[in-house]
Amino acid sequence: MPAPRVRFAPAPTGYLHVGSARTALFNWLFARSRGGAMVLRIEDTDASLKAQEYVDAIVEPLGWLGIDWDEGPHFQSERGGLYAEAIDRLVAAGAAYFCDLSGPEIEARAAEADLPPGYHGWSRDRGVKDGPGAVVRFRAPDTGATVVDDLIRGRVSFPNPALEDFVIRRADGSATFLLANAVDDRHMGISHVIRGEDLLNATPKVRLLWEALGYGPPPAYAHLPLLVNEKRQKLAKRRDDVSLGHYREQGYLPEAMANYLALLGWGPPDKTEIRPMAEIVALFDLGAVTKSPAFFDPRKLDHINAAYMRALTPDELVERAEPFLRGRFGPGGRAGRYDPEAVRALAPEIQPRAAKLSEVAGWVDWVMAAEVDYDPRAWHKVMVKGRAAAEVLELVSERLAGADFASAERLESIVMGAGDEIGARLGARVLSQAPVRVALSGSNVGLPLWGPMRLLGRDETLARLRKARARLAEQGGGEDREI
Repeated sequence: MPAPRVRFAPAPTGYLHVGSARTALFNWLFARSRGGAMVLRIEDTDASLKAQEYVDAIVEPLGWLGIDWDEGPHFQSERGGLYAEAIDRLVAAGAAYFCDLSGPEIEARAAEADLPPGYHGWSRDRGVKDGPGAVVRFRAPDTGATVVDDLIRGRVSFPNPALEDFVIRRADGSATFLLANAVDDRHMGISHVIRGEDLLNATPKVRLLWEALGYGPPPAYAHLPLLVNEKRQKLAKRRDDVSLGHYREQGYLPEAMANYLALLGWGPPDKTEIRPMAEIVALFDLGAVTKSPAFFDPRKLDHINAAYMRALTPDELVERAEPFLRGRFGPGGRAGRYDPEAVRALAPEIQPRAAKLSEVAGWVDWVMAAEVDYDPRAWHKVMVKGRAAAEVLELVSERLAGADFASAERLESIVMGAGDEIGARLGARVLSQAPVRVALSGSNVGLPLWGPMRLLGRDETLARLRKARARLAEQGGGEDREI
């Protein structure tokens, strides 16, 4: 069988929908798994969408996702001559005709004839000439059916009488989506059209155009299942996070996103879902794609992304997280300095806890901050209400003043030993790690404390402990109450 030629043909909308990204990925997987070629085509016949920013909103996310193409991008806005030629052929053959009726006129005629709203062939035999305001409509057959043997959905039959005479050229002279697709697929030698299920109803119209233009055997069609949310509703911008850029900005890894998108409607035969893209390419089978809607589950995406996060080397984590951390400091952010070495040193503790790159900062930025930002609830719970918090801070400061900060074990021993010593004196349990943690980080949760303490160093650690002790003294809390 000849190597396939597929195309990804998005309309420029200013962002790349995750459903479109999944379509691009499945085209790419099919082409790569079969030794074929992928063509990128931009469907910008609407002149208002012809701008570089719209193209960038498609090309850049695809590149981030790891999807490349062999030809293109081709722009439909630059292929108007081919479309005009095809339209002229259809009109000359009687397969298409001019229509000058406006929308209100069409609806008025339908109401007058007591017919359902819509166009009912009113201009077929009126002999309308081309001119201002005239569109070109394709003359749909009055009998029979157009059958599509879909590689995913099976045989689908569309009664021809149910198809109205659809527009193939707008009044401004530009070709519509249907005509442009038929012409481009033929001229670009596309063998397989892989796209979303929402375009299935457009297929019989393109097939009729294909046949009327005498193009020969049409491409094979495969319509991918729709993506739905947890309520089984089609993903929609007005209620769901559908932009691929949103997930990029949230710190999802491109390889994790690509892995997840590959599972939306397809799955590997061995059921191992998290795997390198090279293996997904080798295993991909278009015939195994399901008909059922695919649930876009953010929780499963988080699970897959977390697995990829854990697999990063410390150097890779530093590189990937830098854009999310560097912006935390400086104008508009916290006072401090981004330190990649801190991220590298703490990577083994960060990776099991951060599901996304955007979460790395929450675990580690306090180490690099110039000032501690105290969480009010943590401060009240640990410092104000905590037993002997002030005494813990005093004793830990005293013991750390001469301590060797090269040993995390020694730092742990000093902090924990202070709680034991004070507790024995008071005859009650004293938690010493919590007030030290709040003093150093501002929070009562976080990474194991001893590695970050080493990175802070003696001077900064003691300065933060003194500051917290002074603040606590002003509030008159933390003397002898238990957490």
